[in-house]
Amino acid sequence: MDRLQAMAAFVRVVETGSFSAAARHIGVGQPAISKTIAQLEDRLQVRLLVRSTHGLAPTDAGLRFYERARTVIEGADEAELEARGAGAGLTGRLRVSAATTFARLLVVPRLPEFLARHPGLEIDIVLDDRVIDLVSEGIDVSLRMGQLADSTAVARRLARGRRSVIATPAYLGRAGTPSVPADLAAHEAIVYSQLESGWMFRKDGTEASVAIRGRIRVSAAEGIRAAVLADMGLTVNSDWMFAPELACGAVVRVLDDWELPPVDLWAVFPTGRLASAKARAFADFVEAAVDGAVARNAAGSV
Repeated sequence: MDRLQAMAAFVRVVETGSFSAAARHIGVGQPAISKTIAQLEDRLQVRLLVRSTHGLAPTDAGLRFYERARTVIEGADEAELEARGAGAGLTGRLRVSAATTFARLLVVPRLPEFLARHPGLEIDIVLDDRVIDLVSEGIDVSLRMGQLADSTAVARRLARGRRSVIATPAYLGRAGTPSVPADLAAHEAIVYSQLESGWMFRKDGTEASVAIRGRIRVSAAEGIRAAVLADMGLTVNSDWMFAPELACGAVVRVLDDWELPPVDLWAVFPTGRLASAKARAFADFVEAAVDGAVARNAAGSV
């Protein structure tokens, strides 16, 4: 293998965690991959990989080399893509991170369309409601909602969604339906612990600040959904998180004539390198998918 091929083999070993898996992806025998990595370490005079309980893992030097090598490989792929023309499909591996519930409801069900456009592309999806380090996790693009904590992040806003007070008809039948924001103080709220629990409602130039309190605080949106759908209380959340249930009437909006601050959906790219063509294309796809979901929800179907 030449230098670029050796770098590509090393990147694949790091991403798959084994020589055998990397060999299967590249289409060569395992001994060839082992020999290539050994030659690479000899040339660099540094150990790049160590064995761990989960397979092969990069050393500190290996991780630094992986980041550089991955950038080089992506650059070579983009150069070929440009040379072949915009009509060519994307190839290689794309690593995406996203909040679990958002991805489950609005992204994963629409992936077949994206993959059909690009049969040479593989996608790894890391589902985590927490903000993760894109560089150390090898993420190409992250889908994040709300305010971005890092003002230096390379980001693009894909959509702006509506926030609502949401509950099931069964809960409202038991606890009553609030008619003004102040009524929320008497209700059992399901609070998303990763977001603020104080909200500013607006209507016809009038503002009402309300602190949402409840006995249940949940750190992930899946738990919020489960608690609300179990008729345990109401919540303040994005309509995206309850799109199927809003469409079929399993949950309803209350205080619908009051406006809450909207929520933004961002595509965030690793700082320090240009977003790859794969990452940009995926962000474009998600933007269109979310726009379509919002339109369908407004029309009464998901």
